[in-house]
Amino acid sequence: MLIAPHGIKHCKVCGGSTVYTVPADDNRERATCTACHMVHYENPLNVVGTVPAWGDQVLLCRRNIEPRFGMWTLPAGFMELGETLEQGAARETVEEAGAHFEMLDLFTVLSVVRVGQVHMYFRARLLDLDFAPGPETIEARLFREDEIPWDELAFRTVRETLQHYFADKRLGRFGLHCSGIS
Repeated sequence: MLIAPHGIKHCKVCGGSTVYTVPADDNRERATCTACHMVHYENPLNVVGTVPAWGDQVLLCRRNIEPRFGMWTLPAGFMELGETLEQGAARETVEEAGAHFEMLDLFTVLSVVRVGQVHMYFRARLLDLDFAPGPETIEARLFREDEIPWDELAFRTVRETLQHYFADKRLGRFGLHCSGIS
């Protein structure tokens, strides 16, 4: 899925049609209403989630929804209005895995420019082994590094986050990892 150029066709304020022009005080094309002249900005969506760990294992969820039905992922999803990064990551972890956990530090920030998203994962420490997958998850399961179904991971951001996680775990210290995925 690529970001659709000129995706806004109608004004969110008055319903008028839009044209893409560079406003006088800007440096790129924006959807501008031909009736009320409202300028509409298109910004990336935030995806938030966790890397829930229990000892040397991480919790993965098998997707029960598209895209990538049946593939494995970390518990994550789109951040909602009115919540912090941490609140969104916690909500998604509970919704997808039903896990009980302690939220730790921000671990990866991955810009996925091609689809207009920024994925942010927090490390999390599982408090018990009681999982209750929600409707978006077929199965929630713990994996050691050598058990990860690498060829069945749903997203590159999940792969990169897991690679960083296990590399940092071997080093005995966790850092913040920021990068872009084209």
